[in-house]
Amino acid sequence: MTIKRMDNVGIVVDDLDAAVAFFAELGMELEGKALIEGRWAARLVGLDDQRVDIAMMRTPDGHGRIELAKYHMPTAVAGVPKDAPANTLGYRRVMFAVDDIDDVIARLRTHGAELVGEVAQYGDAYRLCYIRGPEGIVVALAEELG
Repeated sequence: MTIKRMDNVGIVVDDLDAAVAFFAELGMELEGKALIEGRWAARLVGLDDQRVDIAMMRTPDGHGRIELAKYHMPTAVAGVPKDAPANTLGYRRVMFAVDDIDDVIARLRTHGAELVGEVAQYGDAYRLCYIRGPEGIVVALAEELG
């Protein structure tokens, strides 16, 4: 076997508190926060030096994590536009299974989230949607039917 598991997905943000609140509303738990700085960490990611606050968010089942990172040094570099369409090259979204998609959408809207398209049904199996949250972060939601 080549890998054991997927450990986490990293997302660079400008407003760490807003991103933590968004993912907490989704149902993730804040596992911890830390300041990561110094040449050892910078060499790891290919920078000359760095100072970054991170927050590790964990899914309720304990298997999935998202690492949110706020760079203080060097400052974050803007990538694709915050409203980039789904067919933009690169990582575009992470998908979460939810019990009640309508409830989750309503709760995330209180954090400024917007539907990217609309809630769609895939056969008799799923209701699905894309949500754009703070900083243009896109999450997909899947509600299993039946």
